[in-house]
Amino acid sequence: MSDKTIPLDYANGLLYELEKAFWDERGRGARFRTTTVGRQFLQEKCLPLIQSTDVDSILQVIEDKLKREGIADQVAHNREDRLLRVQLEGCVHRPIEEKMVAHGIEPFTCVPANLMVLAIEEKLDRPVELAEIKLVEGACHLLLVLFDQRPTLR
Repeated sequence: MSDKTIPLDYANGLLYELEKAFWDERGRGARFRTTTVGRQFLQEKCLPLIQSTDVDSILQVIEDKLKREGIADQVAHNREDRLLRVQLEGCVHRPIEEKMVAHGIEPFTCVPANLMVLAIEEKLDRPVELAEIKLVEGACHLLLVLFDQRPTLR
């Protein structure tokens, strides 16, 4: 395998085209088909670092990893009961969302949000849904909804 890297603009351009094509095919239904994008990154680079079953600790690991890997400059979250509000600044994928909005499509997927959702679901067996993505002055404001732990049948 080559250590060659590709320009971020090129990668984001491809991701935009894939996301747009998926939207054109599925409309709002595309949101529910992109929830696992980022799973490999989570499994290889994040899960080994998660040592706690506390939601805030899990999120802190993901936030730190996003910053260390250069995916986002700043990441912060605030929990209000079942609602999790996340603010991302300087995300490398922001240009994709801006293109979607420019074409009249509300953003429907977010890899950093997926990492948070997948981590909580993996570590706590607790469903989480990305409910909203808003682009606000250089930041993405995400709203995630945490549900109760899945019941176990005995």
